[in-house]
Amino acid sequence: MRANFFPIYNNSLLVYNEAKNNLKTSNLMEFIKNSKYELVPVVQKTLPEILFITSYPPRECGIATYTQDLKNAIQEKFGSTFSLKVCALEASQSNYSYSEEVKYKLNTAIQEQYADLTLKINADKNIAMIFLQHEFGLFGGDYGDYLLKFMKHLKRPITTTFHTVLPTPNEKLKKVVRKIADYSDYLVVMTAISKSILMTDYGIAERKISVISHGTHLVASFENGIKKTKNQFSDRIVLSTFGLLNEGKSIETALDALPKIIENFPNVIYLIIGKTHPEVAKREGEKYRNFLYNKVHDLHLENNVRFINKYLSLEELMCYLQRTKVYLFTSKDPNQAVSGTLAYAMACGCPVIATPIPHAKEFLDGAGFNYDFQDASQLAEKTIELLYNPKLLREMQLNALHKISPTSWQNSAITHIDLVKNNCQKHKIVLQYQIPKISLDHIKRMTAKDGIIQFSEIAIPNLNSGYTLDDNARALIAVTKHYELTNSEEDLELINTYLTFILFCQQEVGSFLNYVDIDGNFTSNNIYENLEDANGRAIWALGEFISFKDTIPNHLIRKAKFALEKALLHCHKLHSPRAISFAIKGLYFYNLDRQSQRINHLITSLADNLVSKYRGISDKNWKWFEDYLTYANSILPEAMLFAGLSTGSELYKDIAKTSFDFLLSIIFKDDQIKVISNQGWYHRGKSVNQFGEQPIDVAYTILALQTFYQVYEYENYKNKMKIAFDWFLGKNHLNQIIYNPKTGGCYDGLEQNHVNLNQGAESTISYLLSRLAMENALKPITVEPLFEEYFQNE
Repeated sequence: MRANFFPIYNNSLLVYNEAKNNLKTSNLMEFIKNSKYELVPVVQKTLPEILFITSYPPRECGIATYTQDLKNAIQEKFGSTFSLKVCALEASQSNYSYSEEVKYKLNTAIQEQYADLTLKINADKNIAMIFLQHEFGLFGGDYGDYLLKFMKHLKRPITTTFHTVLPTPNEKLKKVVRKIADYSDYLVVMTAISKSILMTDYGIAERKISVISHGTHLVASFENGIKKTKNQFSDRIVLSTFGLLNEGKSIETALDALPKIIENFPNVIYLIIGKTHPEVAKREGEKYRNFLYNKVHDLHLENNVRFINKYLSLEELMCYLQRTKVYLFTSKDPNQAVSGTLAYAMACGCPVIATPIPHAKEFLDGAGFNYDFQDASQLAEKTIELLYNPKLLREMQLNALHKISPTSWQNSAITHIDLVKNNCQKHKIVLQYQIPKISLDHIKRMTAKDGIIQFSEIAIPNLNSGYTLDDNARALIAVTKHYELTNSEEDLELINTYLTFILFCQQEVGSFLNYVDIDGNFTSNNIYENLEDANGRAIWALGEFISFKDTIPNHLIRKAKFALEKALLHCHKLHSPRAISFAIKGLYFYNLDRQSQRINHLITSLADNLVSKYRGISDKNWKWFEDYLTYANSILPEAMLFAGLSTGSELYKDIAKTSFDFLLSIIFKDDQIKVISNQGWYHRGKSVNQFGEQPIDVAYTILALQTFYQVYEYENYKNKMKIAFDWFLGKNHLNQIIYNPKTGGCYDGLEQNHVNLNQGAESTISYLLSRLAMENALKPITVEPLFEEYFQNE
């Protein structure tokens, strides 16, 4: 371990980067000397290591690709928590050129190398977990039993992933698998059926087995792949199969089904994507591919079949799959437990017609059809049925996405790392979720000419949902904060769009309407729904926007001021605690530079309303403004704190802190946040509904924590900000991501057993507001070698 000295100010590690980015190297030292900085030691620790024992690229095999994807996902999620290394498994006469993460190599046909590797691994005290990828054929010996002596003498925790689980084993096979289980701390399989086989056919205890589905890649946009490949296939109906070719794929079954399909859909084209498996090519060359070529010729399918004979990059593969209408999985091996190809197809929204391997039987309910092994007639019938029914096809596309989303590589990484954490008392691992880069991709995707669209279907804007003042008000604040970081012209265009929408919603009398359809007409919702909260949010948005007057062009600030002054005529009419609180927050920011007594009087009047509610309800056990906790709870104590800061009232500040700490005691448990459920509010004296969490409530909590931390500088508030933000990254009861780093969108809700994959405006803006808050609160820094000697000498 070594200590460097980093400058901090007000407990913020961000200051050094701010100084470095805004000052030339020559006067940085002088800046630090003359500022209120202090130098504190930061200890750099050696990270605990995870070692993957596996085949690995550039070796071309499914397990190599699987492991690389898993390793990359763990790096993306927990790169500051672990060091990730690989022991690459090789067959005889291999001569691969590996990347730097490959630490060891093992020729699996040579027994002596197993013993040498054991000594090296046991000597490395930093290894916290071994992830061993198992397949019959990867390891030497009878059923791969060279592996057993190696595992027996390892002194590090082992998680073994079985990529194949064979039912009804003979005694030799059963003995080998049970020994592997005995030497492993955990076993991972990819289907519930495989778990059941291990328990019933091998007698392995359930407690040792975890089901972690084959990982899948998130797709940024389903339109990109279509655009990139559409010209290749014009208006053809694309069917596809991909993977390393071998006779077990039984692609001839699909070819035999094609004539009947083409009778009904002459414009079908079937893509056979992938090169011949390298091990097959070594043994028999292109025998199987030539067999398929001949069958295409014999069946006169030359105009309806394309062979794409190459090992595709991930980007190329995903483009082809996104262009695919129906994916055909034709394997004839009933013992094949899982298929990465099937999972990847579903992740691209492809309905799948598949033979009934365990993976397909578990995942295709509602997302495709199963058919009998090598039954071309059934395959043709199912494909025709699906192509004749666009509504069913669309339902299956959406079902495929919903079913496969929990298996994203990000979620797989979280589940795998849970195994590491549970088994590593020695290393005392504290997980650090990596904070994603800020992205406005989905914000831009959701923004139409008049404003930001309300809802989406997965990541595609639902134009029929129209616009709301609520969403555009929040978007104005979020993108304005982002503009402060970037000075981007694109941000400024978005800001102008959102501000213009807010001004459009304002009526002559100064109040606001909330709902606007895609054609720019106010809808009947404005008549039947209470619009107080929307009016409060508009005041918040305008007030906070005006506080960026040194950043935003003056003509936009003038428009916002004019609108806010009109809105103030109605502030005293607000009765909803949340509407009042949003308004107080906006007025606080509006008054920052003005120090207007008129505004302070208005803040006092609104805050006194909240004080009255608090005094009428609260007692020694219930420190709140109402008899229940509902939505946007954090805004109430935050508004009281803003009122106290604006007016100097200690009463307001005391109520703010007391009520906020009360709220935090309810929504933070066991180092995790669980906000109040939208499936049933929390009433005093009743039990808390555990499920139904929305991103907006997590975001309001983070914003309030940021405010309270800035005022009180309590580390507890700062720590809870990080805990709350990690909710978006997978630290929740499902261990699933809520923010999608590929789309830049945020999922709409965390339910008891699933995540709502729609990425609407409210959720996505809520994430962005949270992410921008974290930018200033918890950003890590590094010190370049140029400055390191200076800091240490000081």
